[in-house]
Amino acid sequence: MNGLLALSRAIDGLNDRMATLAKWAILLACAISTANALVRYLLDIGSNGFLEIQWYLFATCVMLGAAQVLRVNEHVRVDILYGLYPTRTKVWVDLLGLVCFLLPLTLALTWLAWPIVERMYLTGEMSSNAGGLIRWPAMLTIPLGMSLVALQGLSEIIKRAAWLMGRLHMDTHYERPLQ
Repeated sequence: MNGLLALSRAIDGLNDRMATLAKWAILLACAISTANALVRYLLDIGSNGFLEIQWYLFATCVMLGAAQVLRVNEHVRVDILYGLYPTRTKVWVDLLGLVCFLLPLTLALTWLAWPIVERMYLTGEMSSNAGGLIRWPAMLTIPLGMSLVALQGLSEIIKRAAWLMGRLHMDTHYERPLQ
């Protein structure tokens, strides 16, 4: 179990670093958006490339940040009954959800997206907009992001199994979001 917990910590660290990249992507997108607006309104010059790079950076933020959201337990839940469960039941629900739903879905999405990325790369597919960008970098965020979520799912499975075995103290508190 110690080796698995070390693997879990390594995955958590990887996703911490990816979340930092996601934060920088948002900052860069905001800076480009500001520059784009200033250039457009002050100099009457526009660029589809500027607009598309903002979308690419937003995709980067979402896909690189998704695993971190899972790691810090801020992901969306269907929590109609979850909040009423005792802690042990919550951990089992999490464990079953991770094993039966999250891992298969993220691995399937990674597997299905990769050939599309490969095709876009090999053909040099470009945006149909004038001055648009190549598309494969944006599409690459899907298998990359889903791989990171799958890895984080594995980390969460390890932590919950260790908690159930009494080998790890884990904050199991979940606060239902305000609606």
